[in-house]
Amino acid sequence: MLFILLSIVFVVIRVMPGDPVSSMLGGHAPESVIEQKKEELGLNRPLIVQYGDYLLQICRFDLGNSMIFNESVMDTIKMKIPATMELTFFGMLITLLVGVTLGAYAADKRRSPQDYAIRLYGIVIYCIPVYWLGLMLQMIFGVWMDVLPVAGRTGARVFVSMFEKTGFYILDTILVRDFDALKDVLIHLILPSFTLGLTLSGIFIRLTRANMLDVLKSDYILAAEARGIRHRRVVYKHAMLNAFVPILTMMGLQVALLMAGAVLTETTFSWPGMGRLLLERIYLRDYPTIQGVIVIFAVIVALVSLVVDIIYALIDPRVRY
Repeated sequence: MLFILLSIVFVVIRVMPGDPVSSMLGGHAPESVIEQKKEELGLNRPLIVQYGDYLLQICRFDLGNSMIFNESVMDTIKMKIPATMELTFFGMLITLLVGVTLGAYAADKRRSPQDYAIRLYGIVIYCIPVYWLGLMLQMIFGVWMDVLPVAGRTGARVFVSMFEKTGFYILDTILVRDFDALKDVLIHLILPSFTLGLTLSGIFIRLTRANMLDVLKSDYILAAEARGIRHRRVVYKHAMLNAFVPILTMMGLQVALLMAGAVLTETTFSWPGMGRLLLERIYLRDYPTIQGVIVIFAVIVALVSLVVDIIYALIDPRVRY
């Protein structure tokens, strides 16, 4: 699967209009200079030769160097990936908190006005483009109410040097015990993570509601209520735990959507992560960086899917590998 993805990306970015040389030299450079630069970068070689060299690089775990900035692609990704990981983690956390909670509540209040309202919310929020939701949140909380920052990972008064240990700003501020900086980092994380998380919460509302309705019809739920166990305990402890198993599988599948949403979210909020890096390098036609970022995205999705499958087997005794 990864091989197919790499092949598609390799071909697509090279058939798009423009090339790295045009981005570096502009459209008015002499033809001789353009050809010389293409020769230096190896862009004049047959496409099949370039493809073979690229696959050999990947097999050596070498993502190459940027054609535009002549810097290691892996080093660039290492600087950007912590920002994306923080954003996707909190985005998924909000997705689960909102989606699973509202889905379980809607199942408990089936065919009530609350149920219809939550189902309508799930449909509407899933249809809203992530960039439009981000812009609306920026306008409401950043401009009109002026209570939350609308761009960046930190404010101007926080020194970037304190984040050189891991690149994960939350972890770094805890390590240096600068809790004012930690507060600033968390405040800057609110709008981007809510934008990313709310967009996908509609999927989990529908999935949780459907699974909860099936579980609530089970014999052991009826037996628990017949024994006089409180209804809230039956629904939100016993039923929800059993309904969470299919939701766990969906979490692994939604990581790919989170990564895709991170591209637009990071651009909207000027978040210096891999998504924004990918978009910038697409504009510059920086082939190695584009390919490297997509490879890392694919590896992350594959690893998360593997971890989810392992956890699924651990929590569900019916599953055996």
